[in-house]
Amino acid sequence: MKRLLDILVCLPATALLLPVLGLVAMVIKLTSRGPAIFSQERAGKDGKPFVFHKFRTMKLDSDPFGPSPKSGEDPRLTRIGRFLREYSLDELPQLYNILKGDMSLVGPRPLYLSQMTEWDQRQMKRLLVKPGLTGLAQVSGRAELTREEKLELDVKYVETATLRLDCKILFATVARVLGRTGIYERRYSKAEYTRKEGQ
Repeated sequence: MKRLLDILVCLPATALLLPVLGLVAMVIKLTSRGPAIFSQERAGKDGKPFVFHKFRTMKLDSDPFGPSPKSGEDPRLTRIGRFLREYSLDELPQLYNILKGDMSLVGPRPLYLSQMTEWDQRQMKRLLVKPGLTGLAQVSGRAELTREEKLELDVKYVETATLRLDCKILFATVARVLGRTGIYERRYSKAEYTRKEGQ
């Protein structure tokens, strides 16, 4: 049923968004040097590698294994990159990954293969399901969460996954995208930052 939901949503969505995909690719090519699509090997279900796609939002000479931008002012972002990230348009090429069967609409976000060595036995549970376009961590704070908080939410999703939960996450994702919340790391005041570092 989960695979059926992926196909029923992604096929019409891809057809409707083809003009948008083409326009975004053209704008990226016209405004920055390099390919429009960024492709990289990520960890899929059971740790199996797959090629993950997204629209390129960073400059060509940026470290492909470096951290994601923590703010919209990150100098590595291209002129169009900030806009694409704020409206999650950079993730649209992953519709192809979903139709191909490497990903699902909902699941833990696909991370680097090298990161698997950093997880404990419980955190490895996130590999029991296909990675997703969105997930529980993305609607619960996204970039504002710590790495450990994200991994814990990924495991919680695996342990409680149902189609009903998937639908709730999809609707919550739409609200998050339209509200442009949690895209970048939270900006702390000096007092908050001091408390955060002391925890």
